Amino acid sequence: MESKKQIFIVEDHRLFREGLKAMLSPNSEYEIVGEAEDGLEAIRLIRKAKPDLVLLDLSMPRMDGFSVLREIKAAMPEVKILVLSIHESDQYVLQAFEAKADGYAIKDSSREELRMAIKSVLEGRKYISPGVAGNVLEGYLDGRKTLKSRSSIDTVTQREKEILKLLGEGYQNKEISDLLHISVKTVEKHRANLMSKLDLHNAAALTAFAFEHGLITRKT
Repeated sequence: MESKKQIFIVEDHRLFREGLKAMLSPNSEYEIVGEAEDGLEAIRLIRKAKPDLVLLDLSMPRMDGFSVLREIKAAMPEVKILVLSIHESDQYVLQAFEAKADGYAIKDSSREELRMAIKSVLEGRKYISPGVAGNVLEGYLDGRKTLKSRSSIDTVTQREKEILKLLGEGYQNKEISDLLHISVKTVEKHRANLMSKLDLHNAAALTAFAFEHGLITRKT
């Protein structure tokens, strides 16, 4: 008898997590082996669970989905990752695939479409929701071959984005050092670099910048 495909859910909204579990649990082909509601917790638990597939939200507390994507694909390239997002713009879709996502589906997709997306990704095929595929194609036809936004955010490193997100969510330097397992001095250095690169001069300005560029979903 063929073993069930193991699925891990990363989603900060409990109702949506429960809905996914309710949809997938009766299916004899799949087994839900874990769930997480923030990015840092997700990385830790996925490393332990070693699932076949991760269903991944992009907008989460502590560490965003793009960072989770990169971390998991770097450590466990065999794990398939299907992004489930509310964002339909080519910017998000292309960035997800640049981070090595295996598929991209919109959260308001039908159950049948989600099942098709999961099946496709598990079988090794790339998947993009029909509703966003046109946006991506249009972006390419307009000559936007990559996702670079040509703004000051381009100068920010991935680690700086992680710290900027946490600062925007209200975490203090010591809390960030504990979460990311780096020294307080390193956090302070990244914070100073961010202020210098972005020409921002206080915590409120950093929070506003993080909000405007989608690193946090609301001001905290």
